[in-house]
Amino acid sequence: GFFKFSGLLDYTVFGLRQQITANIILQEYKISSFEQRLMNEIEFRLERTPVDESDDEIQHDEIPTGKCIAPIFDKRLKHFRVMERSPVTFTCKIVGIPIPKVYWFKDGKQISKKNEHCKMKREGDGTCSLHIEATTNDDDGNYTIMAANPQGRISCSGHLMVQTVPMRGRLTTTQSHRARSRVQEGDKEPLQERFFRPYFLQAPGDMVAHEGRLCRLDCKVSGLPTPDLMWLLNGKPVLPDSTHKMLVRETGVHSLLIDPLTQNDAGTYTCIATNKTGQNSFSLELSVVAKEVKKAPAFLEKLQNCGVPEGHPVRLEGRVIGMPPPIFYWKKDNETIPANRERMSMHQDTTGYVCLLIQPAKKVDAGWYTLSAKNEAGIVSCTARLDIYAQWHQQIPLPIKFRPSGGRYANLTGQGLDIFSAFSAVESPKLFSSPSQSVVESEEL
Repeated sequence: GFFKFSGLLDYTVFGLRQQITANIILQEYKISSFEQRLMNEIEFRLERTPVDESDDEIQHDEIPTGKCIAPIFDKRLKHFRVMERSPVTFTCKIVGIPIPKVYWFKDGKQISKKNEHCKMKREGDGTCSLHIEATTNDDDGNYTIMAANPQGRISCSGHLMVQTVPMRGRLTTTQSHRARSRVQEGDKEPLQERFFRPYFLQAPGDMVAHEGRLCRLDCKVSGLPTPDLMWLLNGKPVLPDSTHKMLVRETGVHSLLIDPLTQNDAGTYTCIATNKTGQNSFSLELSVVAKEVKKAPAFLEKLQNCGVPEGHPVRLEGRVIGMPPPIFYWKKDNETIPANRERMSMHQDTTGYVCLLIQPAKKVDAGWYTLSAKNEAGIVSCTARLDIYAQWHQQIPLPIKFRPSGGRYANLTGQGLDIFSAFSAVESPKLFSSPSQSVVESEEL
């Protein structure tokens, strides 16, 4: 509940108590503007919050044809002050078409229809009541009834103050006279003190925040005396340190600041507000989105120069890593290769493998091929040469390394090959020389 009352009453134990009980057992009274603001806050929040459980079996699955009327209060809830262990009944009357569903709340928390302590009743004329047979300190607080049909939702609240006889008020006659004398002598000790149980006027819901950034959990709590707040993460206290700070603003908003947020900060947070009258709490789930690691593309395997006989398939392959995964571009002789080019297809997988498949290869496919990989962090490229041989050229054994001189052509002639057919006519005739000029290159050089 929001509010609790205790005070020092100057009377004898039995006689005066009976008199006070008769006067205060069930009284309507005017609440303060502060209490009214609290109730308005609750009603505002409830009218925008989905609810599951109604105190009746009314269904609104089928909206009746004809005139529909949003819920209206024909009679609203009142405020009561009662002695502890006394009965109290909140009553109001609601009309509307179709018949509104009705929900009861205490301090913003829904009261279950299975609650044996707070008994709900609804009559055919729209009168709704909530009855407590024997009130206790825990019943002190704000009671709200909400009525809803497809046309709208309304609510009203009544406050219940449960008054107790404090132990220090149960005095003997002699002690009572002493107490009266102290007051008469100018002792400023108040005869009544009012205390309010903590109540959260503002509380965050479940949150999703990003790793490495600032996360702030804000709440606003009321209560007299001013409540102390404690934050828990998965049931363990959150202690202030270099990344966790608890602040209170002049407006009364309490904040838990986490900067920077880490994966260890994810979990269930509970905020507990406590003062001498009791405590209240709320919980939320904080999910932490992992920080995206950005890494420029890099080649694990680059394109390799290669040559294939005409008519055979060829694969230009590489492997690239990067975060986020890069986008790939292919070029031939500095011209972008479109994805739908005839005989060419582009492939890639989640491991970074990328391939340009040419099937079958033709002489026009010979040239320089460039693979580029790009993401938010950067771009990287590599280039390789593709040669296409005439069909008969596939019979040539593995090439032998020669010095870069004209002797390699003479050596090919010595193997019985027609070098003038094997190489383009544009080759300079100066490149050809006699077999005696060929020098095999040693592996050691």
